[in-house]
Amino acid sequence: MIREGWYKRVAADLLIWVVMALLCMLWRWIDAKSSIAAYWSMYGVLAVLWVLIGFVVQLYRSYKEAWLWQAMVSLVADAAILIGLIWWVLPQLPYQLSPKVATWSVLIVGAIETVLVFAAHYWKYATNMTVPAMQIEQRKNAQVTRPDEKRRQESIQSIHQSVLSVTTEADYYMLRKRARLDSRQTKVICDRNRFAFLQIPDYQYKTLVDLTLLNDAKGINRRFCIVNQKLPDDGIYVCCYRPQEYMKSKLLAKFPPGLNWIVYCLYFFRKRVLPRLMLTSRLYYDVTKGRKRMLSKTEVLGRLYYCGFEVDEIVPMGHIEYVFAHRHSQPYPQEQLKVYGPLIKLPRVCKNKEIRYFYKFRTMHPYAEYIQKYVFDARGGMDISDKSNDDWRITTWGKFMRKYWLDELPMLINWFKRDVKLVGVRPLSKTMFETYPEWLQEKRTKSKPGLIPPFYIDHPNTFDELFASEDKYLTEYLEHPIRTDIKYFFLTMRSIVTRKTHSA
Repeated sequence: MIREGWYKRVAADLLIWVVMALLCMLWRWIDAKSSIAAYWSMYGVLAVLWVLIGFVVQLYRSYKEAWLWQAMVSLVADAAILIGLIWWVLPQLPYQLSPKVATWSVLIVGAIETVLVFAAHYWKYATNMTVPAMQIEQRKNAQVTRPDEKRRQESIQSIHQSVLSVTTEADYYMLRKRARLDSRQTKVICDRNRFAFLQIPDYQYKTLVDLTLLNDAKGINRRFCIVNQKLPDDGIYVCCYRPQEYMKSKLLAKFPPGLNWIVYCLYFFRKRVLPRLMLTSRLYYDVTKGRKRMLSKTEVLGRLYYCGFEVDEIVPMGHIEYVFAHRHSQPYPQEQLKVYGPLIKLPRVCKNKEIRYFYKFRTMHPYAEYIQKYVFDARGGMDISDKSNDDWRITTWGKFMRKYWLDELPMLINWFKRDVKLVGVRPLSKTMFETYPEWLQEKRTKSKPGLIPPFYIDHPNTFDELFASEDKYLTEYLEHPIRTDIKYFFLTMRSIVTRKTHSA
């Protein structure tokens, strides 16, 4: 089947042949001058034959319809047939042109085409990561069906041995106390394959204890979603993981100073960067099968909230942390696969309360957006910068980028798209926007947000001061738009120079 847009591939092949002709002529001019028309006629015939033979051997078939080996067979067939014609026909022509030159030209064009074919098929492979959303059960009420009875001593001993096979005695006694391992309403599972949870009857157990390290679990989101469906309302789920901070401290202590940071950066690139890049994400998981992941506390908790849980308690036990969470709601009705690259789009409330997506460099761990309220509540509320105090969701490099506004550079894309103006109140997330008084919400949505907010001039320390600062700017802007923005722009520049203002 001919690929839609085949003419683009034909044009690319013809362009390659033109470049080959020019290179060959330059080389021959240095060696022994020949007729330019002879070269153009030869390469013109070769290019046309390459394309025609390509249609015959289905070189231009759709990448969606052909496997890589089929594309390579077509490519080899095209080159072989053309080389055969060269050695049969070219010696009979009056031109003083070597069949060897033409053959090498075909081989070079074939090599370039091979690289392009590999790149196209790898692109198809790397970007084909769509996972169909799970069929989430819609339910109103679901109560636990198994009675709350004490297990027999033999059953408790069996669970004891099972837990000790994967963890320690201290972990067992902690789980026995907090997860009630001696109750028949508690189920203990240690299976890397998430399908083991499918064998559990719905709503039969009040508590599910998952002893598989999430670092080695395959399909974490789907695993959580299956558990969500199996638990009754407010059912307890206990999972465990090894935080990435442990691996960091281990590697830094293992190697001598200087070398340890090089080793850690390489390890971090392999374990955290490659799985997040679009072109390497699928290859990474196909090779590793999801084993030995680096997981941050933010990602684990964020995934739980994303899949309908609320975290109750985090219990550190050595180099492993146990998370106790209860089922709160249905999982998010979205895709079960989320890829977090370095560039992200965040929904923000803009003019006329329209939601627009703003570009930023990611400075938080994956799934951080789902635990914003959890962090705010745990740390005693928000500060005026839309960050909680001591926000552990922010990565080490993220703190540096935020300090010098580097994370906001991609917002220039929004400026070119006219989503924002140069000066104005900052675009807010829906969560932050709803904390504003209604009168200020209404006033904010009368104009576009800006890249340079009045925040950097007035330096408010409380929410009341922030509201007053934005109200002052908006009142002036609605009366004198241009004059106000010019005034605030130069005041901000002065504040940056004299007070060394940095982004929060």
